Amino acid sequence: MPAPSPASAAADTAAASGGRVSARVGGIAPSATMRVDSMAKQLKAAGRPVISFGAGEPDFPTPGEIVEAAVVAARDPANHRYSPAAGLPELRAAIAAKTLRDSGFAVDPSQVMVTNGGKQAVYSALATLLNPGDEALLPAPYWTTYPDAVALAGGVAVPVLADERAGYQVTVEQLEAARTERTKVLIFCSPSNPTGAVYPPEQVEAIGRWAVRHGVWVLTDEIYEHLVYDGVSAVSMPVAVPELADSCVVVNGVAKTYAMTGWRVGWLIAPPDVARAGINLQSHLSSNVANVSQRAALAAVAGSLDAAERMRLAFDRRRRTMVELLNEIPGVACPTPQGAFYVYPSIKALLGKSFPTTDGGRATPTSSADLAELLLDSAAVAVVPGEAFGTAGYLRLSYALGDDDLRAGVQRMAALLGKAR
Repeated sequence: MPAPSPASAAADTAAASGGRVSARVGGIAPSATMRVDSMAKQLKAAGRPVISFGAGEPDFPTPGEIVEAAVVAARDPANHRYSPAAGLPELRAAIAAKTLRDSGFAVDPSQVMVTNGGKQAVYSALATLLNPGDEALLPAPYWTTYPDAVALAGGVAVPVLADERAGYQVTVEQLEAARTERTKVLIFCSPSNPTGAVYPPEQVEAIGRWAVRHGVWVLTDEIYEHLVYDGVSAVSMPVAVPELADSCVVVNGVAKTYAMTGWRVGWLIAPPDVARAGINLQSHLSSNVANVSQRAALAAVAGSLDAAERMRLAFDRRRRTMVELLNEIPGVACPTPQGAFYVYPSIKALLGKSFPTTDGGRATPTSSADLAELLLDSAAVAVVPGEAFGTAGYLRLSYALGDDDLRAGVQRMAALLGKAR
């Protein structure tokens, strides 16, 4: 069955530990997206023809020139040893150059810290910034890892909801209404996981100016910066508001742009004092990122974006197909995303209706988690329920999978959901 709600999963973990696991770790939930993906793979291995829309993972291979750079690096004994905890100097310099090239944000390589994927960059940034009890404003729907990373850092996540009527974009007025004297950080993600929303430049600027005015730090996750459609662009907040640069941490990585999820290379860019503190933390936490992966990432960020553009065009085609097919299902309302590779349709109109099950009976889902379970059991389709992202009544589907599987998966959904009564 799909992932339970974060709160119930955390409660189950804490209860099962019997006090043997710390409250800090026992109180967090497993990654819902990783759990759904793992479950789909297990069912496939057992012979069920599951189609998974769960994990946000490009189905393309890593470009050949990047793989070749890793092969060469693996043969070089220099890469068989420890390297600086902050990252290879060449990679840090290349990331600084790439950041200027792609977003117009000028930073010094000393402000760059290379991490084991984007998740570690998020956690390290929050662990460096938050004191116990500090609040982090979290526009919802949010990526499932954000609230648990805040909790692990001792902070308190404060969701700020924006639904499909607002294009899944929060306003300055909403942020101000949620702000208290304990507010320390705003976590901002555009293009967004899970909704695919892309904030327009004027809204990015307005939010950045609000943050400067009130002394609120911004952690901006730019991992999907190159995956935008319909002529929109993803504006980096410290570029839109230069005075924010001294209180802003930028998180990014190679996973999505270059189909390198398994290589585990991300980074954060921060003001010098925060970067130094984060590097100190990393020196105890994990030391350096694997050197071969770093050499591959160097080839990626220093190279062209031609392969990334080919992938983006494929994602764009799949995006349009998925939105069209989902909106043909009665009871499903799917906005058209302008970035990333997810759709986030509302399925509220289907809740409380009954559907046939494989045993000849009928089931009546009352939550998106229930409906996700039904889809997996009765249609062999894996999706992530909206509860994982802080908003019930929705499903997240990734379109980073092959065209044939995408069509077949949505058709299976339509066949089941069309039998509602």
